[in-house]
Amino acid sequence: MLWQPSLPEKYLSMEPADLAAAIGERRARLGDQLVILGHHYQTDEVIRHADITGDSLKLSQAAATLARSRGPKNPVRWIIFCGVHFMAETADMLTPDEVAVILPDLSAGCSMADMAAYDDTVQAWDALHAALASQGWTGRLIPITYVNSTAAIKAFVGRNGGACCTSGNAKQVFAWARAQGPRDKIKILFLPDQHLGRNTAAAAGIDVSTNTCIYDPRHARQGEALGGATPEQLLRSEVILWAGHCSVHKLFRPEHCDQVRTKDLSDNTRTTILVHPECCKEVVDRADMTGSTEFIIQAINDAKPGSTWAVGTEVHLVARLAKAAAARGVAVRILSDCQCLCTTMYRIDEPHLLWVLDHLAASPAKVVNRIQVHPTVRADALAALDRMLSLAASTAAPID
Repeated sequence: MLWQPSLPEKYLSMEPADLAAAIGERRARLGDQLVILGHHYQTDEVIRHADITGDSLKLSQAAATLARSRGPKNPVRWIIFCGVHFMAETADMLTPDEVAVILPDLSAGCSMADMAAYDDTVQAWDALHAALASQGWTGRLIPITYVNSTAAIKAFVGRNGGACCTSGNAKQVFAWARAQGPRDKIKILFLPDQHLGRNTAAAAGIDVSTNTCIYDPRHARQGEALGGATPEQLLRSEVILWAGHCSVHKLFRPEHCDQVRTKDLSDNTRTTILVHPECCKEVVDRADMTGSTEFIIQAINDAKPGSTWAVGTEVHLVARLAKAAAARGVAVRILSDCQCLCTTMYRIDEPHLLWVLDHLAASPAKVVNRIQVHPTVRADALAALDRMLSLAASTAAPID
């Protein structure tokens, strides 16, 4: 996590209406030179200021398309990404060098992305290869990283012949990796979310109870060379899962699904349980439907009047979906009553947004909190992203 200096008191003491009005005035003054991106997990107070809303990769691609479509007479100069650090990195990599990507609060990181550190990954890569070679295995280990990862991890994956994936196209990327050789000669190292990796492996027909194992870097730091796995587990596993997870989606538990089913029985109702594949497999197995954020949004938008839904994803998104669905006679609630909140995303707020806008609206304009990916890292990371995008283009796979 990067360090974010405290804001001047004037931003913290402003009334909500005054904050919103000031943000609107600065945006109007900056005009088309500025684009504000708002991730689905942001609060309503932040989302209302966004020019484009969406999931992480979708936002970066939309910003890149917009920036490249503008002529020199009407350039995009600044992109404010109301999301978290890895998302701003991706936006920086996909947009022209002259566009400054800004993260309003540098402390808005992602705990899951931070669970896969570059040095730990290099150590794991070497240890896994050595352990497999010592048992006579001569195949290929292919790294796949979820887009919810740092630029450094994307670069590691790209440099080692792997690809990125999203929750919407993980199944297609898995299929691509497994097709790179005979089944017994290909293994996948999946970073950093073990749950998306396990659910994707299961959907591909892999017996995850016997043919997957976990590499935990915390165990490796304590002297367990294979991150808690045994050489025998590695040898028989088709997929090696990194021990990472989403702090939001891990809060949804199997018992929450069971509670919905029990209530349906007592009320003689039928609730459709819809969850994100970052949830643990026990939750996904109990759900009626599972899919990416964009899949969840589309499913609720297409829901028939009179239907009832319990949704397992971030609370701000579910609340917005529920409000819009209620107007169509569709009942939507969050799967768990606990506060399933992305706390790092929540650090992006109107005071920080106004603070960066004030610097841009000054004369001369000043860019604060710019996110820039080193050119070498950028090239390797883009290789991993490009493999995924090329695959999506050739298979019509979703990229959300």
